Amino acid sequence: MFTRRSALLLVFCAAGFAQEKKQEIEKLAPYYPTPETIVEKMLEVGGLKAGEKMFDLGSGDGRIVIMAAQKFKADATGIEMDKDLWKQSMERIKGLGLQSRARIIQGDIMQQNYGSADLVTVYLLPISNDKVRPLLEQQLKKGARVIAHDFEFSGWTAEKVEHVEDDGEGRSHTIYLYRR
Repeated sequence: MFTRRSALLLVFCAAGFAQEKKQEIEKLAPYYPTPETIVEKMLEVGGLKAGEKMFDLGSGDGRIVIMAAQKFKADATGIEMDKDLWKQSMERIKGLGLQSRARIIQGDIMQQNYGSADLVTVYLLPISNDKVRPLLEQQLKKGARVIAHDFEFSGWTAEKVEHVEDDGEGRSHTIYLYRR
């Protein structure tokens, strides 16, 4: 027999499951914005061309997606789990009138399909690159490029490694280019 008490219990269980589901999205890197000079260098090293599809995994404030769409005329998509960063990114994209070429998906980078990507950019921790690597190996088409900022993908051989000694903010960076 279905009582009010069992209905409440069902609601609480569902709420607990939903909360548990939300917590399953693992944060793969802290938010640390990439300097604009490095963003541009990443996209240049990645050989991004007008009309190509690019994805930025953990897009933060959207600066890579915005530059890819604005300066490189690419079809750019970012994936960001943080609601505030997602909202900030989307507002900036709208303010710049880039909605036809740029978007941010609020979600888990591990739950997306990157099969259409020509270029993927990542600025994740080494252990996070290890978690993302099998997904990219499975989904990326032949010839797709991956740009990793500062941290390599173990098990992959970089086609090109570019060192930037000073980003204008007194910090050096390394950019790794991989091709599938």
